[in-house]
Amino acid sequence: MTTRLFYLLILFVSANIYSQTVYPKITGYFGIMHPIVTVSSEQTNVNFRDYYAVGFPTGINIWKNQKIGFSFEVVPNIKVQGDSDKVTNLLFHPGVLVALGNGYTFAGRAAFESGGRYGVTPVFNKTIIKSESCSYYAAIPLPVRFGNDHPTSFTVGFQFGIAF
Repeated sequence: MTTRLFYLLILFVSANIYSQTVYPKITGYFGIMHPIVTVSSEQTNVNFRDYYAVGFPTGINIWKNQKIGFSFEVVPNIKVQGDSDKVTNLLFHPGVLVALGNGYTFAGRAAFESGGRYGVTPVFNKTIIKSESCSYYAAIPLPVRFGNDHPTSFTVGFQFGIAF
């Protein structure tokens, strides 16, 4: 009887140890990002009106602990205008992740574009659905860009995707 209780206790303890998250924790993700409006001193551009632009953020997050982590993202951007469509830019997007609680995360990203622009992108992210194998999220990226003989621009976007 004591032996059975001992084995049952070990099984219970090992199940709890197995279910705990081990850090560093590595996750990957893929999303679709729609810039909604871009504003600069020269003009205001609205996506879906005269053209369609879309980005495909793909990245890896390395969580140091449950509160802070590092993320590296690559985003190819495509623009469709009239009968023309092309990859317009490739964005390299490293940053710091801060878990805000209740499924919210802040990502503070540096931005380096193959088109010659650079800047920062604060991103506010919310996990919408979480399962054992993946999570679905929505995010609001707020890119600010400088350089390449263009005025400073600010964009509001909407992103959704899957993390695994």
